[in-house]
Amino acid sequence: MLDLKGYGASILDGTTINVACGLLALAVSVVIGIVMALAKLSRSGVLRGIANVYTTLIRGVPDLVMMLLVFYGGQTFVNQVMTWLGSDEYVDINPFIAGVISIGFIYGAYMTETFRGAMLAVPPGQMEAGYAFGMSRLHAFRRIMFPQMVRHALPSFGNNWLVLLKTTALLSVVGLEDMVRRARLAAGATHEPFTFYLTVALIYLALTTISVWALRAAEKRYSVGTTR
Repeated sequence: MLDLKGYGASILDGTTINVACGLLALAVSVVIGIVMALAKLSRSGVLRGIANVYTTLIRGVPDLVMMLLVFYGGQTFVNQVMTWLGSDEYVDINPFIAGVISIGFIYGAYMTETFRGAMLAVPPGQMEAGYAFGMSRLHAFRRIMFPQMVRHALPSFGNNWLVLLKTTALLSVVGLEDMVRRARLAAGATHEPFTFYLTVALIYLALTTISVWALRAAEKRYSVGTTR
């Protein structure tokens, strides 16, 4: 049994921050991923170009470097806009919000490819049939494309989520009081770094294990009626 020297509650509080940030960043990445996947599959060369530049850029730069660029670059941009508006007030972006936006922005690129592949796996004739019945593009996407693409996207989506969840360990670099930062402070105070970093590792292992179970259940749910 690990002796956390009274720091257990603090680390658990930090864990809730990591999980909350991960879930919100996942929502951001899904929205970006669907929009960019549709852009990549559109007939517009401009939209395809923007989506291709976005995915190539994000996937070609390490997550930590991109997170720092988004965090500090976004803060600089916001303060520059405030200056243009005639305000001398300095805006300090909340680390939690910065973490959600930066991680969501990064993993939106990976979700883009996940959803693009899932959309291509749905026979195009089904969407054409929906249009023939008078459905709008949005209605056809919601009723025909989305339910089927979820089944094809889930395996890759699950992998992206697991990596995204582990990426929240980098949140301490933007000043967020997450469990990694709290474990670092506890390790410095007690001079027992192995104990606290092992605790963080076990927490992440537990979170990913629960996620794998949930993803398997979702895959089984969306595979009902299909032939393997």
